[in-house]
Amino acid sequence: MTAPTPSGASSAPPPAPTPAVQVPVSPATPAAPVDAVAPVRVRIDAIGADLPVTGVGVEPSGQMELPVDPAVAGWYRFGPDAASTAGHIMLAAHVDAPGYPIGPLARLRDIPAGAPVTLEAADGTARAYAVESVTFYEKTALPTAELFARDGAPALVIITCGGPFDPTTGHYRDNVVAIARPR
Repeated sequence: MTAPTPSGASSAPPPAPTPAVQVPVSPATPAAPVDAVAPVRVRIDAIGADLPVTGVGVEPSGQMELPVDPAVAGWYRFGPDAASTAGHIMLAAHVDAPGYPIGPLARLRDIPAGAPVTLEAADGTARAYAVESVTFYEKTALPTAELFARDGAPALVIITCGGPFDPTTGHYRDNVVAIARPR
């Protein structure tokens, strides 16, 4: 005797098993980190600027750290390096500082569009750029997300202070930002 089937149940055969799929297996070990190629010098002949470059980080205030000497540019070492093919290589220097002469970037505001810029790297290579634009931004309106881009079209961004000096705060109101593209 066979067991009764509940009403509405079918006696159809069970479905065929799902075919096996080959799943690629990769090691869980991450790739070895690649050492950054630090920029070591930037030259802008149109304004007579020739500065050594040193790696910098972030101040406790959240701003980009800068070398005290206006004759030395800081490279934001947490962004693209001198060998990067995407994103913005960020360099900045003071326009002046107590106890130092006026810095080489004091004339950054005067650099003409198309002026060549050379960035030398720690690996002995040099990359040529051409200035695309020079813009004044009030420090409170500086488009940091755009300027510090880590991806997208490659560029060299050079920043210094400018605009009116406020003797009360001891700071300039503006930043002068030059953007140069690879040639």
